[in-house]
Amino acid sequence: MRLVSYRQDGRAGVGVAISDDQVVRLDDVDPALPRTMRGLLSMEGGLERAKEAVRMGHAAAVSLANLSLDPVVTDPHAIWCLARNFKAHADEIGVDVPLKPMIFHRVAASQIGNLQPLIRPRVSEKFDYEGELAIVIGREGRHIARADALGHVAGFSCYNEGSVRDWQRHSSQIGAGKNFAGTGAFGPWLVTPDEVGDIGSQILSTRLNGVQVQHAALADMIFGVEDLIAYFSTICPLLPGDVIVAGTPGGVGLFQDPPRFLRAGDVVEVEITNVGVLRNAVQDEALASE
Repeated sequence: MRLVSYRQDGRAGVGVAISDDQVVRLDDVDPALPRTMRGLLSMEGGLERAKEAVRMGHAAAVSLANLSLDPVVTDPHAIWCLARNFKAHADEIGVDVPLKPMIFHRVAASQIGNLQPLIRPRVSEKFDYEGELAIVIGREGRHIARADALGHVAGFSCYNEGSVRDWQRHSSQIGAGKNFAGTGAFGPWLVTPDEVGDIGSQILSTRLNGVQVQHAALADMIFGVEDLIAYFSTICPLLPGDVIVAGTPGGVGLFQDPPRFLRAGDVVEVEITNVGVLRNAVQDEALASE
């Protein structure tokens, strides 16, 4: 399944994309289903109920174009993010490959959905893209064994972990540059593992105005999906709807020659094979608030 979080005429809900342009709004068919992705994933048998609703609700499908897509999980309990999880990115920074996952957190308020504007902060000229894989947890667990990790995954999505580079360097902790409002794009949908296949075999590509700037196999991640789930679940329980943003490959704008930072009107696309394409145009904060 491809599940979306949407908003329409002030109504928030969860739907299933049955094609590239048609969505079944789950509560149209089964009003007892939660209207948030986190709620659906937390519900015992929620995904099976969603499948049944899709089987019953094809005739009630609505046009995807009439929905505004929210971040895939609008209210995650936690968003765990990885730094330097591809060797090519560590190489372009000029640092050693980490021996343990390098983690930081994002807040949910920094996120936007597919086709929503990425906001370049008015306080910076160094807003950068980072195409990444998002892993969404579907089953709670603590001290999860690596061999059992994939059984805790609800699905995968695309993430643009937009980074404000000068604010990122305000201290040895990079969180300031990773949490500006409107800089974390998440979507377009959650794709369940049965439709993705082997996640390590998928390819991540980022395009800026149609030009490819990042391209890597997810198998090239230093710490793979199973490693990350085992590691984070050792720190604290992973809960349904938690998000792991698994790090960016080489090719970010900061290390291009000359550096290429995002400007108003730019369009960034993050594509992962068998998952989808996340597309967002860049807008200046000053213009967004007028």
